[in-house]
Amino acid sequence: MPHSSDSSDSSSFSQSPPPSKQDSSDDVRKVQRREKNRIAAQKSRLRQTQKADTLHLESEDLERQNAALRREIKQLTEEMKHFTSMLSSHEPLCSILTSPPPPEVLYATHSFHQPHISSPRFQH
Repeated sequence: MPHSSDSSDSSSFSQSPPPSKQDSSDDVRKVQRREKNRIAAQKSRLRQTQKADTLHLESEDLERQNAALRREIKQLTEEMKHFTSMLSSHEPLCSILTSPPPPEVLYATHSFHQPHISSPRFQH
């Protein structure tokens, strides 16, 4: 009966043949492909992280610019209120607005020469 056990051994042997050159070269290619894929995925993750970092820095810069522009709007609004108030207090006293303009002013091309007005913006 040793022959029957040999046949069972040979049948199990026939199920997993010894690795051939083709199989081992396929395995090498598979390992190389996996390694290249791993490196490509790693590079992709690194690029993605760098892009996220760049976007974060850009976002912070835009937030700073936005805050600066909001401060400037607030300052200019205050300046406009100041000038509007000055104009309102000046209008009732202004002789130019209450009297008709002289004839030469009617035909002048540039009749808006203004004296220097002190602005809080320029008093730093």
